[in-house]
Amino acid sequence: MPTDDSAMSFGTFAVADSDAVQAIRNVADLVRRNAVATPDRPALIWQDQTTTWRALDALVDRYARGLTALGLPAGAGGHPARVAMSVPNRPEFAAVYFAVLRAGLIAVPVNPGYTARELGQILRDSGATVLIGTPDVVAAAADVALSYAYHVGSQTTDGARPLAELAHDGDPVESSTGGDDLAVLLYTSGTEGSPKGAMLPHRALLANHRQLDAIEPAPVGSDDVLLLAIPMFHAYGLNAGLGAVAFHGAAGVLVDTFEPAETLRLIEAHHVTAVVGVPTMFVAWSLLSEFGEAFASVRVAVCGAAPLPITAAQQFAEATSHPVFIGYGLTEAAPVVATTLASPTPKTGSIGRALPGVEIRLVAPSGEDVWNTFDEWDADDFDDDASGSPGTDPGEIVVRGDNLFVGYWPDRRGGPDSDGWWHTGDVAYADADGDLFLVDRVRELILVNGFNVYPAEVEKVLTAHAAVAEAAVLGIPHPYSGQSVKAYVVATEPIGQDELVRHCERNLARFKCPSAFEFVTSLPHSAIGKVRKGELRYAGE
Repeated sequence: MPTDDSAMSFGTFAVADSDAVQAIRNVADLVRRNAVATPDRPALIWQDQTTTWRALDALVDRYARGLTALGLPAGAGGHPARVAMSVPNRPEFAAVYFAVLRAGLIAVPVNPGYTARELGQILRDSGATVLIGTPDVVAAAADVALSYAYHVGSQTTDGARPLAELAHDGDPVESSTGGDDLAVLLYTSGTEGSPKGAMLPHRALLANHRQLDAIEPAPVGSDDVLLLAIPMFHAYGLNAGLGAVAFHGAAGVLVDTFEPAETLRLIEAHHVTAVVGVPTMFVAWSLLSEFGEAFASVRVAVCGAAPLPITAAQQFAEATSHPVFIGYGLTEAAPVVATTLASPTPKTGSIGRALPGVEIRLVAPSGEDVWNTFDEWDADDFDDDASGSPGTDPGEIVVRGDNLFVGYWPDRRGGPDSDGWWHTGDVAYADADGDLFLVDRVRELILVNGFNVYPAEVEKVLTAHAAVAEAAVLGIPHPYSGQSVKAYVVATEPIGQDELVRHCERNLARFKCPSAFEFVTSLPHSAIGKVRKGELRYAGE
């Protein structure tokens, strides 16, 4: 044990605290560091159960020993064995995740709500030989060839062992991998097609925390209590949530099923100080009268994954006297690229500025930069946009940083180029202060008579109508213009198509206005709230 508060010793490390964080190469070593430095502080709180850092580290060791004892062979290409994890936000997920990494294996988090087809697709593509999941998940994987299957909870299932059987006693386990070794295969949401496994090394996961920590003031510290309500099978919940708790030695309050009133109770009961959320959460909270009072202990709230409606952001600020900070990221960037936390003053509609250590270029279709983070730009480089604010022409966001993935499984295809740059497929513009504003996805661009239509702009106009709760815009084939604009609309009250047409015509150029509307009761969403436009396209065929 350390002899004073400034030093610690664990595994091969015996350095000052700040240096220890820099020296760590394996994400699971964060747990060991916290277990040595603050063994009795809470690490995870779930229902009426509190797990200290000492207890979590011991459980990680037990599972790591069990995984090692399985003697799992390396797979194709010499990659370590893959362990699929399909568990809700509960302590078992965290313990198994860190154990997989400590054992030198590759974690494959999977949505426990997937159907048998979706689950089988990821298990087969990743080549996972071990599955740890709920009984329903294990049952859904019955047709997949697995070496081992373990289930969490007391319910039994055919062909699977209780997770407790994986826990082995013995000596402490020291990690032997890290740095550029592959840590996680995170499958993208598949809103446009089949999910792809993003190959994220330990280096990328750790780098994103160091980049966020370089913001002044740092958004999270060791005294914070984070609400972990974002599913941890997603990059946002896994690294920006659970990973942040481990990196800072903070505490995490686990929420396995989001329910607005219950999560407000948890925030108040556990004096949560930091909330990582998605738009649907903030919208749901803003509808509850106790919202502001419950958030009294929260000093920083971050929203990502999809655009936050302006009304919800305003309601949050009015109720709490704090802004909702907006983050922009991708699974392939582990996940944060930019945030309004890095801006002197958060701006409405902005995704903020690049994290320290992350470079961004906005690239025109010609291949030329319309803006970047490393050149000087003067007033002549900025024009007035439709709202009257000075900004550059839109360009594709191209990023470079240590937090980037190495490519898609299994052959690293689609990764950063030889200079480290990776094309995100997102379009944004920059204002004269260097703040970024997201426009749309490159692949969602609609061409009407050769003119660019960005669906996000049309969706923003539609949802500004008082009778529209949500909208999704797609391009559909048109015999004369090439494409035309179709809108799927979720209405809160009866409204006619003619009224929406007039509303759009008052706010958009004619070629941007939808020529077809379909009123629906709901839109299909991914686990983190993104509209699955691929399903809308498929349903319309």
